[in-house]
Amino acid sequence: MSTENQVTFLTQEAYDRLVAELEHLSTTGREEIAKRIEAAREEGDLKENGGYHAAKDEQGKQEARIRTLQALLKSAKVGDAPESHGVVEPGTVITALVAGGEEVFLLGNREIAGGTDLDVYSEVSPLGSSILGLKEGEKTSYTAPNGREIAVEIIKVDTFTG
Repeated sequence: MSTENQVTFLTQEAYDRLVAELEHLSTTGREEIAKRIEAAREEGDLKENGGYHAAKDEQGKQEARIRTLQALLKSAKVGDAPESHGVVEPGTVITALVAGGEEVFLLGNREIAGGTDLDVYSEVSPLGSSILGLKEGEKTSYTAPNGREIAVEIIKVDTFTG
């Protein structure tokens, strides 16, 4: 699913944390990995050089994270979490009966949750997209990736306080 034109809500704290991570990865992180690759390269035969291959693998993961952060920050709408008015929207904490069991989760990007222990569901996930715009007390269902139809009832919508 393309997220190119998708706007992502981020709290100011999450935005600042991600900007700092991007800055670190783009500067110090790249320098450190380049030094590790060069040091491993100097050890000789690259075909059987585990340190070299591990460093190159880590470099690939780091570059992927940099691209992810750049795209996320470019499309971010930064501000306070929306104040709850009993309607499910990105950045709110939802209490719902999902398949008969009560769940409490944050709707939005996982980066918002920061240091909380809340589960996070994207607003474009099957669950998230099915409940977006619903009010407390409303019911719906969605089709899970395994094809099962899952019943959902919105019990409560709270303001995310971090």
